[in-house]
Amino acid sequence: MTTREELCRKIEEVFPKAGACGIDFDVEYDENVSAWAVDLHRGEHHLRTFIETEEADSCLEGEKCIPLGMQIAQLKRNFELSTCAET
Repeated sequence: MTTREELCRKIEEVFPKAGACGIDFDVEYDENVSAWAVDLHRGEHHLRTFIETEEADSCLEGEKCIPLGMQIAQLKRNFELSTCAET
């Protein structure tokens, strides 16, 4: 199974504008839903998405990373829209 560190590096590689793991986003495995939780945050604001284990593994094995990249890009877009609406 994919490790947190591997997934962080892959997210930074696939979508460098997402920021840096531990600074702009966090990744943790959520046992309750059996998926990776990705939290994008800036200040007190944050949004979360889930990445299925199979999707993360497939991406790290060099097969398909498009779904992961699209999901992170959409999360970042939603985040930017939600923080802009508050200013």
